[in-house]
This record gives sequence, C-alpha cells and structure tokens, in this order.
Amino acid sequence: MGKLTNSMWRLLGAQSTRNQSKSLALIKEAGNHTDWAADLADDAFVTEAEKLDIGARPGDRAKFLALVREAADRSIGLRPFDVQLQGALRLLEGDIVEMATGEGKTLAGAIAAIGYVLQGHQVHVISVNDYLAGRDAEWMGPLFEVFGIAVHALSENSSRDERRAAYAGDVTYASVNEIGFDVLRDQLALSEDDLVSPKPDVAIIDEADSVLVDEALVPLVLAGSTETEVPDQAIHDVVSRMKKKHYEIDPEGRNVTLTDEGAAFVEEELGGINLYSEEHVGTTLVHLNVAMHAHFLLERDIHYIVRDGGVHLINASRGRVAQLQRWPDGVQAAVELKEGLAQTDSGEVIDTITVQALIGRYPKVCGMTGTALPAGEQFRQFYDLRISQIPPNTPNGRTDLPDRVYDTKANKVEAIVEYVKSVHETGQPVLIGTHDVAESEELAYFLDKAGVKSVVLNAKNDAEEAKIIAEAGKKGAVTVSTQMAGRGTDIRLGGSADDPKAREEVVELGGLCVVGTGRYDTARLDDQLRGRAGRQGDPGTSVFFSSLEDPLVTKNMAFKRDPVSPNEDGSMGSKGIDLIEQAQRIAEGVRLELHANTWRYNKLVNQQREIVVERRMKILTTDLALEELAELEPERYAELTGEKSPAKVDAEAGEKSSDSVDDAAAEATTTDVAPVPREVLSQAAREIMLYHLDRAWADHLAFVADARSSIHLRALGKESPLDEFHRMIVSEFTDLPGEALENARKTFREAKITADGVDLDTADMHRSTTTWTYMVHDNLFASGGAKTLQGIIGIFR
Repeated sequence: MGKLTNSMWRLLGAQSTRNQSKSLALIKEAGNHTDWAADLADDAFVTEAEKLDIGARPGDRAKFLALVREAADRSIGLRPFDVQLQGALRLLEGDIVEMATGEGKTLAGAIAAIGYVLQGHQVHVISVNDYLAGRDAEWMGPLFEVFGIAVHALSENSSRDERRAAYAGDVTYASVNEIGFDVLRDQLALSEDDLVSPKPDVAIIDEADSVLVDEALVPLVLAGSTETEVPDQAIHDVVSRMKKKHYEIDPEGRNVTLTDEGAAFVEEELGGINLYSEEHVGTTLVHLNVAMHAHFLLERDIHYIVRDGGVHLINASRGRVAQLQRWPDGVQAAVELKEGLAQTDSGEVIDTITVQALIGRYPKVCGMTGTALPAGEQFRQFYDLRISQIPPNTPNGRTDLPDRVYDTKANKVEAIVEYVKSVHETGQPVLIGTHDVAESEELAYFLDKAGVKSVVLNAKNDAEEAKIIAEAGKKGAVTVSTQMAGRGTDIRLGGSADDPKAREEVVELGGLCVVGTGRYDTARLDDQLRGRAGRQGDPGTSVFFSSLEDPLVTKNMAFKRDPVSPNEDGSMGSKGIDLIEQAQRIAEGVRLELHANTWRYNKLVNQQREIVVERRMKILTTDLALEELAELEPERYAELTGEKSPAKVDAEAGEKSSDSVDDAAAEATTTDVAPVPREVLSQAAREIMLYHLDRAWADHLAFVADARSSIHLRALGKESPLDEFHRMIVSEFTDLPGEALENARKTFREAKITADGVDLDTADMHRSTTTWTYMVHDNLFASGGAKTLQGIIGIFR
C-alpha cells in the first residue's frame, strides 16, 4: 500500500529521481577536493568561497560542497552526510526536498542558505514557530560565521529596530507568522523610515508542508482597536442558565441555534422582549448568538486555555498557544465574559494576506520536510513547486504495527492505558501523541491511576517543550504530547546526555515506542508522529489506536447502523481499520478542497491588495500625494504655501481693471497666512492620502468578509458562488480609488494644517494604536464538512 501511494504521489508532481544523478555526480566529485578543504586555515574559507561561481560552474559547486562539509565539521561538529549535501543541492535548484525525521534537514537548509548568499541573494529561512527559528539560527550560527555571513533570528518579542537589523543580514530565520505580520504592519507605515520588511528574495521553508499546506488554511489577519459595543453581561448570564432543550448544535459542532423553546426562555428572562423585533434582531439577537458560540462551541483546554488572567487561543495545527491572536466579531470578549475575566479591546480587520500570497512574493522558493510526497499536489497546484525525495542515510529501523480500532472512546482509552503500561514495565520509553490539551490531561490522569507516571507537554507548558522532548528517549520515560508536528527537537535514545551506555540499554529494549491516540485528518501528521521513532536507523515502534467515536469518523462518515464489535474488548479488527482509512481519505479530500477554496476566493482579493499596496508605496516614498492634491485643490494649496493660485492671479487682474472693489473681499485676499514648509506639507498630504486609502481598504475587506460569509446561499440557488463573489468584489473595488481620493481632497480642504503638520485626530480620523492578529478560519464550507463538500464540489469544476 505504501509503495502504491508513493507511486501515485510521484505522478502528481513528486520527482524522487529528478536530476538526482547530477547531484550524486557533484557529491562524488566533491570528494576529490576533501584534502584541499582540510588544509585550509579557518580564515581562508571566506576568500576561497568568494572565488567560486557556484551558480554557473559545476566544478565550483563541487568545491563548495567540500568547503562547506569541512567548515561544518570544524564549526559545529557535524560532518554532513552525502544525503544532506544532496538535499542542499536540490534546495539550490528550487525543490521541496523530502528527508526523513532525524536525517539533518536543518544542516541541509543552512548549507543551501550559504550557497544562495554566495550567489548574491538574501535568504529568509521560514519555519512554523519562533522556537525553531531561534534555535536553528543559534545552532547554525558558527557555520555561517566561517563564511562571513551575518545571520539573525526574529521572534514575536523582537523590537522594530531588531527586526530591521535582522532583515538587513544575509540570512534571517523567522516563523511564517512573523514575516507575514511584518509585511502587514508595513501597510500602516506613515513614512519610508517606518518600513521594516525588506524586498523578498529567497525563501527556504522548513517543515514545508506545515507552512505551505496546514498554515495556508488560515489567512494572516492584522486587526486594530475600534470603539464597539461591549457584550451584554445580562445576555451571558441568561446563556449560562440555558438547558440543552434551548439550543441545537449541528453534527460538525460548528454552529449553534436557538430552538423555539430556547427563544421563549431568553425572551422571558430578558424582561418579555421580542428577539425578532426591529429593536432587538440586529443587536440583542446578534449578541445572543455570539454568547452561545462562546459557551457551547468553544471548549476550554481544546480551543483555548486560561493562563495569567487571560484567554489564550490554541493553534490546532501546532498544539501551542497562538501568541497575540484573538477571535473576531466579539467572540473573544464573549469567551472572556464566560470565564469571568476582564474584556480586551474589540477590533476591525486592517489588512490580511494568505500564505500563498506571502510566499508568492519571493522570486525563489524551496523547502524541506519529512512528509512531502502526500502534499505533492498542493505544492504543485498552489506554489508551482516540485519534490525531490532524498533517501535516508541509514535504512529505517522502525516497526509500524497495524492500527488498533475500537467501537467506543472509552474502550480505546482503556486499551491505550493497558498497552502503555505493558510497554512501560519493560523500561522501553513511550511517546504518546494526542490531539488536544484536554485529551492529553485526561490520558495522563488514567495512566496515573494505572500506576504509570508521565510527563505532559501541551499548550499550557509549551515553553518547556525542548527539555521535555529531549528526555523522551530515556529508559522508563512516558511522555504525553499534543501535536508533535513542528516540535523540531530530536529524541535521542538514552536521553539528551548522550551517554553511550544509556543509549545502548534503550536500543536493546527496542528504542522509542510511539503511540498515537487517533488518526489525524491527514496521513502526513500521522507520519510526522511516527517519524519520532527510528531516527538515523535507530530501532523503534509505532502504533495508532482509534475509535469509531473519534472526530475523524464522526465528522466524515455517517452509518445507517453503527458498526458493532464482535469482541468483548470493543476491538473492531480489520473492518475497523478499513473504516478509519476511509474516513481519513474523505478528510484529506475535504482539506484539499478547502485549501483550493481559500486559494480561489482569495486570489482576486490578493490581486486587489497588490494594487492598493503599489499605490500606497508610491504615496509613501514620493511626493505624489502633494502633487495630486495641489492639482485637484489649487486654491487650498496656494493658501497653505503662500503662493498665488491661477484663479487668484486672474481675480487680482480683474480687480485692477475695475473702478470699484469690495472692501471686505479686498481684505480677504490680502490676509496673510503663515506658509507651511514644503516638506511638512508633503508629509501632511501623505498622511491624509494614506489615511483614506487605508480606510477604504479596511472597508473593502469588511465588504469582502460579508460577501464571503453569505455567498454559500448562491450554491443553494444553483448559481456559481465563486463567479458571483468575484462580480461583487470587482464592482465594489472599482469605486475604491475614486472614493479614497475624493475623501482625501475634502480632508485637505478642511483639516487644520500648520507648520507642525496635519491634525487628523481633531478631524476624528484616528489610527489604531494597538494591533493584533485574528484567529479565523477562512474556509467557506468548513462548517459543512465532507457532506457539504460532496454536495457542492461540482459547482466549482
């Protein structure tokens, strides 16, 4: 089955042997330069590297490989394997390389980054989180230093000056979020000196499938504070007293609605109101729906945690706290009310960009991951990227056991505890991968009751992750973790101390045993969890436990009659395995279509954004704003500069030829106004133009969001929602430039502009002083799951 699947993915864009013979020949040739590189003094590497033209001369590329192999050995104590050099070469060719977990992707990426810098490029190494970015920049730092290459890392705590310095270096390590939000924040700049994000050049993407596929399902959204209505405490008090008969939740757990009995209950509790009257339908009912969403759909320790007096969202694809992210549309404040916490500011969307659009800014893109083949179609379709499969340095020594499937969750948990206890009694270390915080803590509780002590890693203690994961390979260790994808820390058998005796003891016990508590929506994440065992030829075991009550099954399959287990322990045998695999195939199809929908529905919006960004950059970096306003409002320009406008010159000429002049008018035309310096006036015009352009874009995004949220109704009417969506937003966008300019003209005429600049606050044109990011799911049909997808998929093709 595995071989068949890999063959299928190769047909869809994977190129496991693509130009690999050329790479292998270069690596063999590099061996001829080993002695030359070994004889070099440390300070000679920069000079020798600068002589090479690795982009044009294959012989120089072979010398580069010898040079970088020796440099890595000396500087960081790692001598690259041939397969790591092979991976680096494919990265230099612009491929996504698949290298198994533990095969040294980090070093391969650093070698490729050095190669790109030597060709005159500036490189961003993009990862899934700040921890990996900081760790890898520090770890590989000495190797870059050998070649005189400046390397920096960004994190959410980096200041504006630190960001500028980091981007000014040759190589910048950062998460996709940090780079994306720097791009978005630059759209708030009021002067050229405020810009932080550099012109994009080369992107090397670590954990490429996580960044380009999983993260791409959620757009990056920058929000700013606004004055909006705060949620009503009385409404939340009523919702907290509602019974199950008062509301209904859809099968996918995405929407909650009032029943007739529930509506009557709420109306009575709120003083005998009519929820659907003109007075309440647009206010009270809206707040009620938001409050029900917070109380009944968002679960603590699954969707968010409460820590340090605040609500912190959990990024489902990473199992970590989503820093500086909130829910939109009042949901954040509603959850805070639910938890009895102080409410934070509400906000509006200022700007947004998809991962596809963000990565599309880079002229050169490549990447690396342990699970590239199953994502091959998405890499090809959305990024025009191809895959090179790199063989492991040492054959995989892991044993993957058949899945164990049970009828109920309770029977599954009981089986997991029994299995882990039996393995733990031998001393073999166990790593258990769970799906969310609640599950990890529940399983740890049952293990503890069974006499098995475990260490839990989830969003509540993710700051300690490196330390916890590093020790997961010690004899007797039992580690329960959420979302192992992107954790980045190798699990060494015997523990992090690198004790050969401790390692050998664990090897004899069978290496690391990985246990999955349920299949993920995509086999890629299953494989990432499995890949924690069997690193560099180590022995290891993996096994997944599932149940027919798992979300994977309940969200993607419907049975006329629930399957019944023939066994006392609830196990389903091969029939259960077939059902789980079928559910996963459906889920993967849904994810692919959701990614396609995100791409289709955002492609035109991204093009519109590029038009606005280009216009904004011209206003920001030139005197265009003042030139345009001076031409459109010559009287006001003349007044502010003290110059005479053409109209005023004509009027004065007329007055000289006239026998009578109105005294009041004459006084008006000779009133002196202190001229505003040209530089100050240019900045004032710039700020006016930028305010109205940004305001128009934010309003347009609000229109787009409204159109997107209601466009599914077109599908019910057998129309093409996508075509109608495009028609609506094109029509709306057509008016945007003219309206922004007309509003800027009005402000230029009426605003107070002095030698100190323009006072926009007095004119009630405030800019957001606080920004944050929103956690939103931009998938139009996500709430319908597979059933909705199957009903409408034909409309888009």
